[in-house]
Amino acid sequence: MVMRVFVAGGAGALGRRLVPQLVARGHQVTATTRSAAKLGLLERLGAEAVVMDGLDAASVGEAVAQARPEVIVHEMTAISGKPDIKHFDRWFATTNRLRTEGTDHLLAAAEAVGVPHVVAQSYAAWNGIRQGGWVKTEEDPLDPTSTGKAAEAIRHLEEVVVKAGGAVLRYGAFYGPGATDDQVELVRKRQYPVVGHGGGYSSWVHLDDAASATVLAVEQKARGVFNIVDDEPAPANQWLPYLAACAGAKPPMRIPTWLARPLAGKTAVTMMTEGRGFSNAKAKRELGWQLRYPSWRQGFKEELA
Repeated sequence: MVMRVFVAGGAGALGRRLVPQLVARGHQVTATTRSAAKLGLLERLGAEAVVMDGLDAASVGEAVAQARPEVIVHEMTAISGKPDIKHFDRWFATTNRLRTEGTDHLLAAAEAVGVPHVVAQSYAAWNGIRQGGWVKTEEDPLDPTSTGKAAEAIRHLEEVVVKAGGAVLRYGAFYGPGATDDQVELVRKRQYPVVGHGGGYSSWVHLDDAASATVLAVEQKARGVFNIVDDEPAPANQWLPYLAACAGAKPPMRIPTWLARPLAGKTAVTMMTEGRGFSNAKAKRELGWQLRYPSWRQGFKEELA
């Protein structure tokens, strides 16, 4: 069934892969960007392009009212520039607001116009509850001990979207066109070390696979939480050296935990030593999701060849 789909954040790394997939399926797509300079990009992808400020309630309300969509997809983030994991909340400050204020604005606009379904971006890479096994399902909570603003923003987004009857897609760490350029540059400069034993797990997902899962959630009017990750959660001591090899870089340096804590910050230490990966079994079972890149091993190699 052809639908009118409103993609908030259509010019982002995921939006640029999602919009063409929706268009190819016959959907009528309105995609937003904060920058008028990116309108042409969205139009070339096949969408009706709109400038919208996700942090301005009036701007969001007007854009949604004009589009009158049947589903809203929330992909708004503001993650750019050199990764600053040491100052994670500062690096994610605008994204945190988009996941709180921006989510609230979209839900209010959806209610005002009568949009019946919302799909929203969340995160599941290493941030599962840090007890028990190394791989978590949707039944397991995200790390409840994380008190930073980024974690609080994700909790808010998930709570209000699920309460509204929507779907929360917990994407793994993205890789693919434009998603990991800054990280790869750090790897090539040997500025992305393995911390401690590097036994903390992460989950990855290629942008194209994340987009295809999102299309399924839109078309099936999915509800609840889904982990959108590949088949192979893995510890940092496996994926980081492999990423370096694929990038033609020297193996990453290793630094002890006691040294990493003041240099890289608490988040980096947690990710690399205690992080948890995630299972995609529910998304495969309930959405019928099939991955083009079942493992980061295949994806890293192809992307960096």
